[in-house]
Amino acid sequence: MNGSYEDAGVSLAAAESVVDRLRAAADSTRTPAVVGGLGGFAGLYALDDERLLAASTDGVGTKLVLARRAGRLRDAGRDLAAHCVNDVLTTGAEPLFFLDYVAAHRLDLEQVAELVEGAADVCREAGCALLGGETAEMPGVYRDEELDFAGTCVGVVARGALVDGSRVADGDVVLGLPSSGLHANGFTLVRRLVGDGEFDPDLLLAPTRLYLDDVRRLRAACDVRALAHVTGGGIPGNVARVLPSGLGAVVDPEAWERPPVFRWLAGQGVAEDEQRRVFNLGIGYCAIVPPGDASNTVLLADAGARVIGRVEEGVEGVVFADAG
Repeated sequence: MNGSYEDAGVSLAAAESVVDRLRAAADSTRTPAVVGGLGGFAGLYALDDERLLAASTDGVGTKLVLARRAGRLRDAGRDLAAHCVNDVLTTGAEPLFFLDYVAAHRLDLEQVAELVEGAADVCREAGCALLGGETAEMPGVYRDEELDFAGTCVGVVARGALVDGSRVADGDVVLGLPSSGLHANGFTLVRRLVGDGEFDPDLLLAPTRLYLDDVRRLRAACDVRALAHVTGGGIPGNVARVLPSGLGAVVDPEAWERPPVFRWLAGQGVAEDEQRRVFNLGIGYCAIVPPGDASNTVLLADAGARVIGRVEEGVEGVVFADAG
């Protein structure tokens, strides 16, 4: 079996090829209150002269298929809310409220309740109101027993507290915060590897970690210049999104210990290069800080962070230190 994401039916290159069209459509709607452009983890909109709203929408994806098989839909609900809140956090915003959307061939109300309850668990942890949402039965769109779960989080940040990567400089340090596992990315490939057989839900389905408290601790003690949520595209694809033009980063893949699920992927034939391209490798969130802030090992340990790389001029994008 070829353990690649594209062979499993997902082409990251095809998704990237349509970005220009999406950007043009979004730009055609731009108003004076819009801050920044398309491509960030969260969109920004000026609420007034002092505050910005930050908003992000995402879904659980095909992890839902395995979660339903394992009876772990509540955890999938946690995945969704944590993922959306984590995206909003990259701007320095505090989450305000969350909305969800459940769609299926035919709604099973018990399954819907489990998903929403899981999302509510995370919203309570984050102090984020779950305002409501929408449910839809669409037998002409979804096949029998298919289920989808998506959501939107909106937060608020003072203009002076905005984190946007613009102050990142050569020599800054990349900090990594550990993931709980795969989070909610790459599951089209994982499902192909599992097939119809038995699997360990504790290994594969650990819910996405909420990074709110970690980010708060880091920002209270460090000059956090950029934040990246490591989702589809792995560490290189996501850290590169917050670096200013002319700067790249070198990441040391030996700087942290990976959760056991990544050894499982390797045992299933997923090559190291493919893991680096698709999965988070055990780092679910990154912060970029000045080198002096990264020297406080007690602080980093308190936030669960460790130094995993460095920002450098002359480096194109984000590369691994052991890349040939």
